[in-house]
Amino acid sequence: MNLKKINSEKQKDIIRYINLQLSAMGQPTYTDSSEYGIQLSDPKFIELTKNLVLNYQAKKKLVPDHLCPADKRIQNFIDSYLSDVNEEKPHIPTSTFVLDQEGLARELSLAPDSNEYSNEFLKSYRIKQGVLHNPKHDRRTTKGSFHIVEGGLPVPIDKIEVPKIAFNRFLKAAFNAPKETTGLPFTSTQEEQTDLYVSLFMRPIVCPEVKGIISEKSLEIRYFAPASFVSNTDFVESIFGNAGDPTIANNDAGLDIEHWTGHTGCIVLAPHILTMKKKDLGLPHYDDATERQRRDGVCWKNEDELYNDGQPFKLTCRDDRGVVITIIADNYFGYSKKEVKTQISYSANLYGLTEEEHAGGAIAFQRKNIGIVFDGTAFMDKIIKEQYSFKETVALNSNLMDIQEEGHGIDKEFNDIIYIPEDTKIDLYESTVKWKKDGKEQCIKLLPYQYYVHPSGYKIHMEKHPSAPSWRLVSTYAEGTFCHKPCTV
Repeated sequence: MNLKKINSEKQKDIIRYINLQLSAMGQPTYTDSSEYGIQLSDPKFIELTKNLVLNYQAKKKLVPDHLCPADKRIQNFIDSYLSDVNEEKPHIPTSTFVLDQEGLARELSLAPDSNEYSNEFLKSYRIKQGVLHNPKHDRRTTKGSFHIVEGGLPVPIDKIEVPKIAFNRFLKAAFNAPKETTGLPFTSTQEEQTDLYVSLFMRPIVCPEVKGIISEKSLEIRYFAPASFVSNTDFVESIFGNAGDPTIANNDAGLDIEHWTGHTGCIVLAPHILTMKKKDLGLPHYDDATERQRRDGVCWKNEDELYNDGQPFKLTCRDDRGVVITIIADNYFGYSKKEVKTQISYSANLYGLTEEEHAGGAIAFQRKNIGIVFDGTAFMDKIIKEQYSFKETVALNSNLMDIQEEGHGIDKEFNDIIYIPEDTKIDLYESTVKWKKDGKEQCIKLLPYQYYVHPSGYKIHMEKHPSAPSWRLVSTYAEGTFCHKPCTV
C-alpha cells in the first residue's frame, strides 16, 4: 500500500480535527496502524485538548436533548403533523458527527491507512484523482419510487399515498439504524470503531440575487445518514456546498430573513428500512383497505409482505407550512441529489416568482405562408374579424415611431420595423406596399429583411424559400402561445 500521496499536512490537520470531534462525542478516535510506520493522527494533540473535551462533555450533559434551530423547526413539524397518530413520535438525533467543513465527509469515507472500504451497500476506493464510490444500486428509472404521506398537500394520482402511521414508524426506524450501517469508514481498520450518525447542513440557492431588485434567497436543508453512508454526504456537499455548523447563531437561517425563503428541508438516508413489513408499519389488511390503498399496494394479504416489495423508494412528508421531510430507502447517489433539487423546487413554488433550474418555456408565435399578396382590409374581415386603425396605433405608441409623410411609421430604435395603415396591400411580384391617405394612394417599396406591422399586431415580411429560388410573404400572429414547464422534478 502506498500512502505517500495521502500523507499531507492538510490531511493531518483534517484528521486531528476529526479526532477532536470524535473525542468530544465520546467516540473512539483513529489511531495509526503500526504496520506502515506512518503517523497521520496526533496523540499528543488529543492529550493536549483532553481537558477542553471534558469541559465540553460536562456542559453537553446539562442540555443532552438540545436541537439546533433548523432541527428544532423540523422536530416541531414532526410533532404537529403526526399529532393525530397515537404513538410515540420520532425524534431528530441530538448527537451526530456534524460535517461542518467541506472535505470532512471525503476524509471520513475511508480509513487513512486504507485505500478501500466496503459494506453491503457500498464500495469505496482511494484513487489518483481522489476517492471513487460505487453504490450497490445504479438506478435508471424512478418508476414506483415516489411515495408521499397523506394529509398534507394533495398527492398526485401517479404517486403512492402512504398513511401517517407508516411514516411515523418509518422515521423512527430511519433514526435507529443497525450497527452494520452506523460504523464510520474512518475507523473501519481498527478494533475499536465508532457507532454514530453523520449530518450535513446545506443552504442551496432558490432565487439568485438580482442587484437592485432582490437579494439571494436560499432554503435550509439538514441531511442525516448512518455513518457508513458518509460518502452520500460527500456527494451532495460537492454539488450544493456546505453551510457550516447549524448550531452556530451566525448560521441560523431564522436570523437571516433577508436571504432565507422561510423553508426547511430534511433528508434522512435509510437503506435499512427496505426490510420492513407492511403489517409492522400499521398498514391495513387488503380487505380493510381503500380502493387507492389497494391500487398503491399500501396494504397486505400475507403477514410477511415487505413494503414496496423490498425495492428502493423515497417517502416524502410535506405541507404548505414550508417544511419537507424525505426518507430515502437507498444509498444511490442520484436519489440524494434529486431530492435536494426537489426540495429547492418545493421552496421555489411556495416562495413564488421563482423556479427551479430546469424550469423554462417559451412564447410561440404562429407563422403562415400567405403567398404573394396581403390585403389588410380583407385580412381583418376574414381572419381576425376585428377592426384596428393606424390612428389608434399612433395614439398609443407615438413615442415608438417616427411618422412619415406617406402616412406610415418607422420604429425609432429598429429601422427595419415599419408600421403600416390598416388598409395596406402588399404585392410581392410588384414589390410594393400600398395604402390610401386622404383619398390618395401612397406607395413604398417592399424590401427583404424588413418587417411590416399591421395595426392588429400581425407582422408581414418577405422570405426566400429554403430550398427553391422563389420568395413568399410570411405572416406572424400577434398573439403567442405561452408554453411553460415549472419544473422537471
